[in-house]
Amino acid sequence: MGQRLGVNVDHVATLRQVRRATYPDPVTAAALAEAAGAGQITIHLREDRRHIQDRDLKLLRETCQTLLNLEMAATQEMVKIAYEVKPDLVTLVPERREELTTEGGLDVSSQRESLAQVVRHLKDGDVVVSLFIDPDLDAVRASHKLGADRIELHTGRYCEARNAKERSRELLRVVDAARAGSKLGLGVAAGHGLNYENVQAIARIGEIDELNIGHAIVARSVLVGMDRAVRDMLALMRDG
Repeated sequence: MGQRLGVNVDHVATLRQVRRATYPDPVTAAALAEAAGAGQITIHLREDRRHIQDRDLKLLRETCQTLLNLEMAATQEMVKIAYEVKPDLVTLVPERREELTTEGGLDVSSQRESLAQVVRHLKDGDVVVSLFIDPDLDAVRASHKLGADRIELHTGRYCEARNAKERSRELLRVVDAARAGSKLGLGVAAGHGLNYENVQAIARIGEIDELNIGHAIVARSVLVGMDRAVRDMLALMRDG
């Protein structure tokens, strides 16, 4: 299988933070996901620390056996943390305090100067940089010009499509953006809203080498355990 599965364990931390308890531990969940075949652990350290905590990031850097992907806002505080912790990959994402989850891709064009500075600082620290963008050709080209190593395509509109025609249209946007990114030499990932019902069409896109999936896997793990939840997703990716 050419694609690696990045398991996002944010929602394990969300469940913990509801009661300000010590469990369930996202670090333990990450280890179980890796044992089941995940090729990457993804976490989003938000500025308001609503789920993942600094402690989680530090422990995951020490214990992660595969790749550690840190999603973060393009701020000075987060750049400093990335410099100190040295994740294998940083994915820059838009962030609004009032949102439940990331609602769209970065507006790369309007934030070009500030993003270019952050990308440069991270790469100076030997950190691989990915930009979380909408599947838009202009955004792909702008990401390449900014010096990003990778892009992650936001699949939310595809996942939330109301009918087959709309889903096909949104899938084509992802396909076109993935091909454009690959032709420019960018690594291409995809994520947001992917689940056990819709993942296979995305898994079939040869230019995409990484899928980041969190909520669906964590939700399933509540019922069947992390091991089976990860293995079931991997099986669908292989079949796709």
